[in-house]
Amino acid sequence: MNIVKTELDGVLICEPKCFPDDRGCFVETYNQERYQNGGITEPFMQDNHSHSKKGVLRGLHYQLNYPQGKLLYVVTGEIFDVAVDVRVGSSTFGKYVGVHLSAENKKQFYVPPGFAHGFVVLSETADVTYKCTDVYHPGDDYIIHYNCPKINIDWHCDTPLLSPKDNDAVGLDDIPKAHLPTM
Repeated sequence: MNIVKTELDGVLICEPKCFPDDRGCFVETYNQERYQNGGITEPFMQDNHSHSKKGVLRGLHYQLNYPQGKLLYVVTGEIFDVAVDVRVGSSTFGKYVGVHLSAENKKQFYVPPGFAHGFVVLSETADVTYKCTDVYHPGDDYIIHYNCPKINIDWHCDTPLLSPKDNDAVGLDDIPKAHLPTM
């Protein structure tokens, strides 16, 4: 497996080995020892599966009291996946990294605790699975508006489909510092 560090400390792109043959292919999607050797040391507590249609944008979500690291990959389709550093005191606060994840490229994206996360579906549909380092606590879900000018993400989608909760989110500058993680 190849693990690529990004400009955001702790955010990683994982490229598992794919073994294709005339029947299809085989990919080991998780091996604790390999991921720990690559820098992902937190234990995973919960697995999630998201099925969405083209243009659905989910995010930008983060947790404060029960932060979740997330290891994501796409089973079918293609997404543009984003991690935003929202840690107060970080030299990269407000910066983001984006990566195209697809069933074809088999890349994985690790978003550590303390980062906001979101993705948009670029294919007709997409199935995204991800491991989380903590269980979900509904009262600890914070959201930054996907179109926050301070972050300025190019989502590769002109008219995303949003949930009411995501649509009503505020920009990063409008969130009290007490509602953001610290370094």
